[in-house]
Amino acid sequence: MQTFYPAIATLAAYLIGSLSFAVIVSRAMGLNDPRTYGSGNPGATNVLRSGNKQAAIATLVLDALKGFVPVVLADQFGQRFGLGEGTVSLVGLAAFLGHLWPVFFQFKGGKGVATAAGVLLGLNPWLGLATLLTWAIIAAFFRYSSLASIVAAVFAPFYQVLLWGFGPVATAVGVMGLLLLWRHMGNIQKLLAGTESKLGQKAHGAAPARKTGHTHGHRHNKQGHSHKP
Repeated sequence: MQTFYPAIATLAAYLIGSLSFAVIVSRAMGLNDPRTYGSGNPGATNVLRSGNKQAAIATLVLDALKGFVPVVLADQFGQRFGLGEGTVSLVGLAAFLGHLWPVFFQFKGGKGVATAAGVLLGLNPWLGLATLLTWAIIAAFFRYSSLASIVAAVFAPFYQVLLWGFGPVATAVGVMGLLLLWRHMGNIQKLLAGTESKLGQKAHGAAPARKTGHTHGHRHNKQGHSHKP
């Protein structure tokens, strides 16, 4: 039983993390699949490129919650089942990995920024707030979500180690930071080339295609009325 409960908690966190809310929210709101436009990343920033802010906000909140909730549940109720700091950290990492490689979506997930933020807030609220503040400052000055995410991913492990020391949380945060950098390699290349999209920039093919039947009919009617006897 010493390994059963930690394994169940970790598996549950991974399955929750595997819920790709960018795709789910887009389908529910009648938007195109975010994997088919912009960066192709199923995340809040790419959903924002659809021009639908409500969908982007919903995606951001839900992606953060799927990292936050499993960690808080494991921390608050896990002690009676023998779940310590190591398991809680592993639960957070599992939720993050679920977003990157979701079992429900052919293991093709997003970059994990919002989910990582939720995990950090669950593991250490002050660490999460410091990392979010870092992201916000970089995003406000440079208008690049990817650059803000890269800088935040680098700083988060240093914040944890410098202020709270080494341990399971630092290890989990360090692994997430490295994976975030790896998932942003394409963005790093675009930033260096000057071709990276800025925050809020609408992507071609993001909005659902309009139906053309009515338009053609309307044009035909106009042409019909134009030929007077």
